[in-house]
Amino acid sequence: MTEPQITLYRLQACPFCERVVRVLNDLDLDYKSRFVEARHSRRDIVKRLTGARTAPAIVDERTGVTMSESANIVKYLEKTYGEREVDPQHITASAAGDGE
Repeated sequence: MTEPQITLYRLQACPFCERVVRVLNDLDLDYKSRFVEARHSRRDIVKRLTGARTAPAIVDERTGVTMSESANIVKYLEKTYGEREVDPQHITASAAGDGE
């Protein structure tokens, strides 16, 4: 079995992270989940990858895309992998921004 090409960097019990997880699952995408430090100042791995310390963040090795903020990630996943509609409740709150 091959390694999933998407890695999700997330926080425990983070609603923004869970929204990305739901979309990944809705699109039936394999992904690796990596939990990051709860303290914003200690999220060095995310900072090295995306330039910011916000979570969630993804790295998609298939397309070379690295990004953070759940609204951006959801839009990217739908555009890149969506062959069907994703439940709108997963992205409704993202229209005004995440507040992450």
